[in-house]
Amino acid sequence: MTAKEIQKLRRKFILIATASFFLVSVFIGSLINLANYAVTQAEINWTLERISENRGALENSADAHTPPDSLSIIELFSPADQHRSFYVFTFDEAGGEVARFANRRSTESIENAAAAAEAIRQLGKADGRYDRYSFQITQNSDATVTLAMLDSGSVLYSRLRLAYASVGVGVVGMLITVILVVALSKKAVKPEIENSRRQEQFLTNVSHELKTPLAVIRSNTEMQEMTGGESEWTQSTIRQVDRMNSLIRNLVMITKAREQESRDEAKQIDVSEAASQTAKDFVSRAEREGKTLRLQITQGLSLTSSESSIRQLTMLLLDNAVKYCDENGAIDVTLAPLAKRGKKGVRLTVTNDYAAGKDVDYTRFFDRFYREDQSRNIDTGGYGIGLSIAESICERQKGDIRAAWHDGRISFVCELF
Repeated sequence: MTAKEIQKLRRKFILIATASFFLVSVFIGSLINLANYAVTQAEINWTLERISENRGALENSADAHTPPDSLSIIELFSPADQHRSFYVFTFDEAGGEVARFANRRSTESIENAAAAAEAIRQLGKADGRYDRYSFQITQNSDATVTLAMLDSGSVLYSRLRLAYASVGVGVVGMLITVILVVALSKKAVKPEIENSRRQEQFLTNVSHELKTPLAVIRSNTEMQEMTGGESEWTQSTIRQVDRMNSLIRNLVMITKAREQESRDEAKQIDVSEAASQTAKDFVSRAEREGKTLRLQITQGLSLTSSESSIRQLTMLLLDNAVKYCDENGAIDVTLAPLAKRGKKGVRLTVTNDYAAGKDVDYTRFFDRFYREDQSRNIDTGGYGIGLSIAESICERQKGDIRAAWHDGRISFVCELF
């Protein structure tokens, strides 16, 4: 992996880790707040039921539950008397008030509570909450109606306090997590980035070191042929030297492609101009080999990319097409606008005559160092590394590349976004 790919993987890791922490925090915070709501609401409902049953005598009732003295989980989550201010109003069948009661801890005057009771009656609900009061309306056996009102303002306050505390703790935890993940991930990928740099340097150094002895071996072999004549052994040596030189060129191409990927910065470029200029450079080469190169490039097409990547992609496909196009055949380069899945891009197609391609496995053309026809030696270079790099460029552009054969012609289609 290149340093750029490692950094991209690091950013994905940071995003995934942060998202995971956020989801876990939301789940835990929601669970805590829901549990708190369920317990406090159960206490409110239990208290209101006792108030309604006793018609205001709860504070004198011997069986009123008090908050637990132990730390037992069962006791902690059992409903307990709220022991807060409450009011009880009794109405006859006609709706007239026949009795009212306020306990010792009542903070509001009975007149203010009566106004709230009237508003509650207008709601037409049997229970619920109005302003800071939780209420319950009960039909008694003597045809009267009891309205119990419990001041639950402190409960509402504690719920909000817990909710805000959960959000605050979650935000702080998120910031700490991001800082730690960013710092630790940077430290974790640093050795990988260094290894990537060393690998690229190693490939470059090895490529240069191998060129000199190979050149000497070829020169000595050619000198031997000049003095002693050609033989099966000298020709075999030259072929193997050429094969090694081809491998070295492939290694250098890999290294340069990775280095270029690390340096390039994406920006809005004229794809038509980049592809057109690169293709025109191949016209004379195609003519020398008795082949025709035809261009059908829509002008004015733009894309967010690097110009060097588009030029390299076009060059790789044309180099492959010129090598493998049939004698006296034609090569067509087409660049057209593309709209797919709501995204706008371009489609680059390079097609050439290739009569022998009917039963070829095109899915393997993009495998690194794959050679479709072993009989085609290093004179053509094989499909090998070039198409693999082309596939990598298309993937960086969030697109793809595919090969297809039809009626004696092979096409490489690149969709870039």
